[in-house]
Amino acid sequence: MKTANYGWQQQLRELYDKAQVKYRNENRKVETMFTPREVNVLRSFGAKPMELYDYAEDSSDLDWETALLITAVRRDYFLHEQKATWSEKTINVEELPAKTDELEGIPWLPRIIQKAKARLRGEMPNDLMYCCGGDRKFFRAHDIHPADFLRFVWAAKGKPEKVVEYVKGRR
Repeated sequence: MKTANYGWQQQLRELYDKAQVKYRNENRKVETMFTPREVNVLRSFGAKPMELYDYAEDSSDLDWETALLITAVRRDYFLHEQKATWSEKTINVEELPAKTDELEGIPWLPRIIQKAKARLRGEMPNDLMYCCGGDRKFFRAHDIHPADFLRFVWAAKGKPEKVVEYVKGRR
């Protein structure tokens, strides 16, 4: 599988499908889902094997198109903001805002903003998923697509008040 810009989404689709099949066939170890070469393909556009594992695990509620759109935002950030250089950091789950924390009366918002920033930077630990069940509940409640939220957090440039305005405007 050759790394490319034109057609990167086809490479992602092949690996997404592979993860779906392996997961359905009881392969529940992310370490054995992909070859080292395939891991390098994922890394070339800012993706991690765990993300595809998570998409397979939650496939009954998370479709291919959503996975593609989320990965496309991360890829853009990776290539343009990070100049195709991986962050050396991984966020600590314990340092995230609590699931019950609110920002201007909006539950989950402080947490999802931090998760979105970490997802953009490629700093998510394997035990944390952007677009998990709690995130999806938030997105549905506010009628926001997970990829759109990522793009907006990126555009807000660290200004949470802009994200609050965006979320409130979606109600």
